[in-house]
Amino acid sequence: MVPFSFSGKEFALASSNAIYWPRESALLVADLHLEKASFYAKHGQMLPPYDSRETLERIAFAIRQTGARRVYSLGDNFHDNAGASRLEPYAAGMLRTLTKVVDWVWITGNHDSELSSVEGGSVVPELDIADVILRHEAKTGETRPELSGHFHPRIQLTINARRIRRPCAVIAQLKDGANRMILPAFGAFTGGMNAADPIIRDALQPSHSINAVLAAGTKLLQFPLWQEAA
Repeated sequence: MVPFSFSGKEFALASSNAIYWPRESALLVADLHLEKASFYAKHGQMLPPYDSRETLERIAFAIRQTGARRVYSLGDNFHDNAGASRLEPYAAGMLRTLTKVVDWVWITGNHDSELSSVEGGSVVPELDIADVILRHEAKTGETRPELSGHFHPRIQLTINARRIRRPCAVIAQLKDGANRMILPAFGAFTGGMNAADPIIRDALQPSHSINAVLAAGTKLLQFPLWQEAA
């Protein structure tokens, strides 16, 4: 894990695009999009039906890696409101086990605004934990510390003449020293948006600066995306 400071609190980048919050013993993930493959299959585009298994295995590993006792999933947990009902038995069993061994909170998103069929955990639209707002989509004008998802940020790097795209977090620095962060997407079948896209920049306003952040081994890499004009 790679530690970093966020609004005066210690966090860490964990495996597979998860964030760990030691003070709360909490694992934070965003945009699982469980059952995305089965959603596309219903509409005639056949994909291997194992995305939910892979995503849940990644979460299980991150829980073991961090020792987390709770999980906050920041929206678009399922690819659609009926996704929970389509889980095949193995994935459904994995999810039941995970929601029993940790305190699990589902935050609703635009893909899954109704989670009435999900088994295990509690469902909320957003949360305030230790003065940090947890929600699915960054709220323009928010000046409190905020953790969100929704945009699936990625950064493109050129290394030894090779172009490499990697999921990343995007962290905004406010003038008062507070931070807001958009988490990378966690799901196995999630795409990405350019972290420097003006849509992401605008969602994080007002800000003093915005950086893409990702782990490289034990190092935290930061890439400037935008800074307020002097």
